[in-house]
Amino acid sequence: MTDQTPDTPRAAGSDEPGGGRSTDHNQWLRDLPGPVGRIFAPVAGYGVTISSMFRPTVTELYPFEPPVLMPRYHGRHQLNRYDDGLEKCIGCELCAWACPADAIYVEAASNAPGAQYSAGERYGRVYQINYLRCIFCGMCIEACPTRALTMSTDFDELVGPGREGLIYEKEDLLAPVPEGAVSAPHPMVEGTEDGDYYRGKVAGSTQAQIDWVRSHRPEDPSLESARAKAAPASGRDSRHTVKGALR
Repeated sequence: MTDQTPDTPRAAGSDEPGGGRSTDHNQWLRDLPGPVGRIFAPVAGYGVTISSMFRPTVTELYPFEPPVLMPRYHGRHQLNRYDDGLEKCIGCELCAWACPADAIYVEAASNAPGAQYSAGERYGRVYQINYLRCIFCGMCIEACPTRALTMSTDFDELVGPGREGLIYEKEDLLAPVPEGAVSAPHPMVEGTEDGDYYRGKVAGSTQAQIDWVRSHRPEDPSLESARAKAAPASGRDSRHTVKGALR
């Protein structure tokens, strides 16, 4: 049989079990704090928090103060209007095709003769943006041929308790009626075509448009602030087509 030597005691201060270091550590844990330490022991863990309460704040005071946004900030989308109140969207659906996140849905409809929503043959009857999918890349803005869709610098809280509140409809995105104009539908400015609208020749609602809205929708709230503007002078340029205006 092989002789077995009994284990010898570990030296004091050894890292191995049975040494003095473990005993010293246990003794340190059992040491009680002094009188001052016992007084501040209940709030000792809040020392950093309490000291920070008396320092000046370095964070933004949102929502009490709105944040400072850059001029080209990509905020909520907006469907724009012309100066006479007609919508710029012609329902071409190019924004929906350009969206990499498939967040835009558009349904177009034809304008009725004499009662148009946009300056063209069609307009966007249904326009939806799903902000649960939107990545705010701005590709839809670049694809729009009439500058109907832009991104405002408004800082909106695009949050909500449900899915329905984050799918914006056309009424949520449409810009307000310009000051002095009447809301659509109504005829285009007399003597003009869609190309005149694209070139910025329409400066506002004419008296004929205001009279048409007053006769067909006398309760329209935009009539209260409507101010007639002169129609642009007709000429050769006013007979250009949409393709010529965008060329």
